[in-house]
Amino acid sequence: MPTIAERRATFKKLHEKGCFALPNPWDIGSAKYLQHLGFKAIATTSAGFAFSRGLPDGSVKRDEMIAHIRELVEATDLPVNADFENGYADDPNWCAENARLCAETGVAGLSIEDAADRKESPLYDVDLAVERIHAVREALHGTNCLLVGRAEGFLVGREKLDQVIKRLVKYSEAGAECLYAPGFKDRHSNKAIVDAVAPKPVNVLIGGPGGMSMRDAEEIGARRVSVGGAFARAAWGGFVRSAKELMEKGTFDELEHATSYAELQKLFAPE
Repeated sequence: MPTIAERRATFKKLHEKGCFALPNPWDIGSAKYLQHLGFKAIATTSAGFAFSRGLPDGSVKRDEMIAHIRELVEATDLPVNADFENGYADDPNWCAENARLCAETGVAGLSIEDAADRKESPLYDVDLAVERIHAVREALHGTNCLLVGRAEGFLVGREKLDQVIKRLVKYSEAGAECLYAPGFKDRHSNKAIVDAVAPKPVNVLIGGPGGMSMRDAEEIGARRVSVGGAFARAAWGGFVRSAKELMEKGTFDELEHATSYAELQKLFAPE
């Protein structure tokens, strides 16, 4: 198994050229399967993990999330990028300390969002958001852990493309090494983001059909594509359809699509 330093070096190298898929497992089993398929890196999903705990996204506490991140780091030999939400603190210093604790799990990268789950104002003031990114960058100094700056303004319905881009540029200047603005599904918007922060790499979120493809992402210059909680929701979709069918009809047709017992036994058997 590669060392943490080797995984971080590999992860950084993946961001230098081309475009790679960064799928999001929500537990140990899904992480192991993604490695089995040959993906080069994985990322945690706050939503997928929260749903697995019977909680809404944003409700998992810091220590439980760090424990989850650590178990995924230890489950495979792939680089792991942590969805670390808003750093579990508003204050830049506390956000930085929490990011340092996250880095101690061995993650190859972590993202910090500029929105908190606060009803009165879901977005941080730009100056405070920049200060938070700078503080986290300082806390990660010497670790080679990649810092991703996330702009949530469009996703939460508070900002338009030009405002989001201005934030991303400032986050890049504050030390973010990769930029990410979830919610944009079209090529034009994502291309504008890529161009605005170049040569820094950009993460594009593709959480369903009807939008961009991996080829589209590569053509506009994005360096990586994640799916967020989409794989977890797909798993929930199969479960929900099967459970509803049993409850409402007393039949089992949806189970035709279930992965076989034998396949999973073989996958998880000790080597």
